[in-house]
Amino acid sequence: MLVDFEKLPLESRVWIYQCSRSFTDDEIKEITTHLDDFIASWTAHGKNLQSGYKIVYKRFIVLALNQNLNNATGCSIDASVRFIQNLEHKYNVDLMDKMNVSYKQGEYVAYKPLKDFRKMAKDKAVSKNTIVFNNLVTNIAEFNENWEVPASQSWHGRFLN
Repeated sequence: MLVDFEKLPLESRVWIYQCSRSFTDDEIKEITTHLDDFIASWTAHGKNLQSGYKIVYKRFIVLALNQNLNNATGCSIDASVRFIQNLEHKYNVDLMDKMNVSYKQGEYVAYKPLKDFRKMAKDKAVSKNTIVFNNLVTNIAEFNENWEVPASQSWHGRFLN
């Protein structure tokens, strides 16, 4: 059951998929339709899952699930992964690779393989104040408070001196 992301409880579980490039405006319109359709039919053991989403910076798809009503199950999580994989194929992008890092350069969102980010940290091209996206947050409250943070406040900080 599709609900507005902003109306979901703060403890709702989130999954963040970062894109290897920015989506175009036309792609966002299409993806929004695909997300609406997927979430409207997303179930766990035949029970509707109260869920929402948002697309942030034309680059991140954030799915949220109100687990106070129904928990995701292995099958329902598998269905969401297949859905994301279909988007990857349709738009020729990478959404699932967790070994990549997104960070801000001014207002621009950059995307690098982790090994390149580590080298940038070593070369002082990024610092503890560089804004990074901590895609390991687990719920909306953490997303709101700890998703977009200075590298020193995220797991990324381990690469900085």
